[in-house]
Amino acid sequence: TALPIYNIGLFDRSKPMAPGFSLEQADGTAWMCFYCVVMLDIALELALEDPVYEDMASKFFEHFVTIVDAMNQLADGHGLWNDEDGFYYDHLRRPDGGHDPMKIRSMVGLIPLYACLVLDDKKLQKLPDFTKRLKWFLQYKKGFAAHITKGALEGEEFYHLLAIPTRPQLERVLDYLVDEDEFLSPYGIRSLSKVHQDKPFMFRCGSGEELGVRYTPGESDTYLFGGNSNWRGPIWLCVNYLLIESLERYHYFYGDSLKVECPKGSGCKMNLREVALELCKRMSRLFLPGPDGKRPCHGESERYRDDPHWKDLVLFYEYFHGDTGRGCGASHQTGWTAVITRCLDRVAKGSVDVDLVP
Repeated sequence: TALPIYNIGLFDRSKPMAPGFSLEQADGTAWMCFYCVVMLDIALELALEDPVYEDMASKFFEHFVTIVDAMNQLADGHGLWNDEDGFYYDHLRRPDGGHDPMKIRSMVGLIPLYACLVLDDKKLQKLPDFTKRLKWFLQYKKGFAAHITKGALEGEEFYHLLAIPTRPQLERVLDYLVDEDEFLSPYGIRSLSKVHQDKPFMFRCGSGEELGVRYTPGESDTYLFGGNSNWRGPIWLCVNYLLIESLERYHYFYGDSLKVECPKGSGCKMNLREVALELCKRMSRLFLPGPDGKRPCHGESERYRDDPHWKDLVLFYEYFHGDTGRGCGASHQTGWTAVITRCLDRVAKGSVDVDLVP
C-alpha cells in the first residue's frame, strides 16, 4: 500500500503470506486507481499546452478503467465490494482456490473513495485525440464504460465522473462514514469503525491460531506490525484530508442531488461539500482551545493548558485518539499533520464557527 497502515488488518503486510495464501487488498488496488486518475489529471492539463501528452493521458485512462474492472472482478468475479454490507473488504485467497472476505470496516474500505476525477466536455473539446479514445471506450467497452458516469451540469455542459464506486455504492459507504457509532468521531474519521469495540473481527487460521482486530482508539496494544503506529481506531489527518478532497470532487459532479444525513440520525441533510466542511470543523477542533483553555490534542496536560509559556505551543502529533482527540505517536509529524492548516482555511472561507465542545 502507499501508506504503511501496518496493523489495520489481521496480517503483517510487511511479511510474505503463508505458502499458497494471498491477500487481495481493497486499499492497495484503490491506491493504484488513485495514482492513475491523478496522473491522468496532470497529463490532461499538460496536453492543453502540448498535445503529445494526450497519448499519456489515454494510457492512464485505460489503466484506471482496467484496474477498476479488476477490482470488481477479483474473488471469483464477485469483486472486493460486499453488496450485503455495502462496503469494500480485503479477500484472503486460500490454496484451494477459495477466498474469505475480511469483514473489517476500516480505512481499507474508505480508500476506494479517493479515486475519482471529473472530466468536463469544455476541456475535452480541446483534446481531440483523448476524446476520440474516450468515446471509443464508451462505445465498444461496455463493461469498462460502466465505471464512467455521465451527467449534465450547468445547462447542457456535460461532465464525466471516473470513480471506483457507483452512486449507490458511494451512498452506502457514506452511510458508515457519517455514523458516530462507526467512523465519525468528534475530531474526524476513525481509521477503524467503533463497531469493532464490542464486535471485534475474529478469524481462525488453518493452523488453529485465532487472529482478531478490535477497536483501539489510542496507542497500539501490540508492538506487532509497525510498533506504535496504530491504525485500529485513531484519527490520521493524512487520510482524512484525502477524504475531504474526494468528497468535494463528488459534490462537484453530483451537486445537491446527493445529500446524506450527517451525523446519521441527526435529521440534518448535507450535500457532500457540506460533509467535507463538517470534517474540517471536527479536525480543527483538535487544535483549538475550548472554554477551559484545553486543546484536545494535548489531552489532560496542565502545562499546555495553564502555563503561559506553553499553552500556545501546538504540537503536530502523528495521529490522534479516536474518541478524545489526544495526540499520540510522534509529536513533530508536520509531514502530514500540517494539512490541518488547509482545514482551518476551508473553515474560514466557509464562514462557519467551530463548536469547540463536542
